[in-house]
Amino acid sequence: MTAETSQTLDRGLRVLKLLADTDHGLTVTELSHKLGVNRTVVYRLLATLEQHALVRRDAGGRARVGLGVLRLGRQVHPLVREAALPALRSLAEDVGATAHLTLVDGTEALAVAVVEPTWTDYHVAYRAGFRHPLDRGAAGRAILKARQGRLQDGGLALTHGELEAGASGAAAPLLGVSGIEGSVGVVMLTDSVAEQIGPRVLDAAREVSEALR
Repeated sequence: MTAETSQTLDRGLRVLKLLADTDHGLTVTELSHKLGVNRTVVYRLLATLEQHALVRRDAGGRARVGLGVLRLGRQVHPLVREAALPALRSLAEDVGATAHLTLVDGTEALAVAVVEPTWTDYHVAYRAGFRHPLDRGAAGRAILKARQGRLQDGGLALTHGELEAGASGAAAPLLGVSGIEGSVGVVMLTDSVAEQIGPRVLDAAREVSEALR
């Protein structure tokens, strides 16, 4: 038996998804065509979403995602962080390096969870909240590899000295997690990443992906 659903809510959520997938916004006519409903329905949906700051319309009438979505998004980070922490702790202890979960935030990579090893004499200080461009650092590069479908090696990315002099990084993307782009990785004070660390990072990324599905 199929559960009852709200057609209006479904359409509203579809509007948000369509707007999230475009950089330039959509007009009422464009939304009407994509949703397969008349313009009056679209106007009502947009008016309701605007009241909750989930949608805004510019001077030209194009609808875009509103700032209210950011407030909702901030509440997702603690849930994602909690789900990822067991795998990150295990990874940090196993390889003796700082482990992190990084998510896409706009055009940047944002570290949302960091776990440092407990038994090493020294390790890289890497803090939650650290941001960097997606095309610099292993965490961002792994995410870009997933976007581009370059997954022959699981999307593993290895870097050296891109974000901090003398530090190397390894990261693998989260795969099969709806609505989330991110990666799991480690950063260490070495000239290169040891061969055995890559497979361990890939395993941790799979663990986190499974926890978030």
